[in-house]
Amino acid sequence: MSKQSKVLIGLGVILFIAYVVYSSLGSQNYRLEVCVEYQGQSACATATGSTRQEAQRTATDTACAKVTSGMTNTMSCSQRPPISVTDR
Repeated sequence: MSKQSKVLIGLGVILFIAYVVYSSLGSQNYRLEVCVEYQGQSACATATGSTRQEAQRTATDTACAKVTSGMTNTMSCSQRPPISVTDR
């Protein structure tokens, strides 16, 4: 394989990686901090998403993971309304 071919392949790989990163991060329009309380414990988490609902759901799930253990408790926590939601 010639040096020119290797350079073109390398450039193509770099462009592909740049596109994947850009398309992944470019659609994150909402950034929210959500605080939850579950069984006397509270936690907050920040998340981004392409919609407000997506960002809130991700932040809620992350915050719930900090104060629960097991799938049943995590699901129960996630179904409760958050104690606060703040745009970041």
